[in-house]
Amino acid sequence: MRRSPRVPQRTCVACRQVRPKGELLRVVRTPQGDVLVDATGKSAGRGAYVCRSRQCAERAVGQKKLARALGVAVESHLLECIVSELG
Repeated sequence: MRRSPRVPQRTCVACRQVRPKGELLRVVRTPQGDVLVDATGKSAGRGAYVCRSRQCAERAVGQKKLARALGVAVESHLLECIVSELG
């Protein structure tokens, strides 16, 4: 009997809902201290996950949930980067 592969689960920092990793958008603090949207999900650094919805992105940045998860101040222009990545 074959087992199906285990799908990694991650939690959205804004709504706290657990979803498969592929359904979330990863935001990463690089070792140099930059905060970027990680489209590949494999960049080195401290990562935090956000649902692919504008509402969760706004909550994550506006309520400083993303800043807390990454351990650095997050500038407001990051919200624009996240929204543009959502499509």
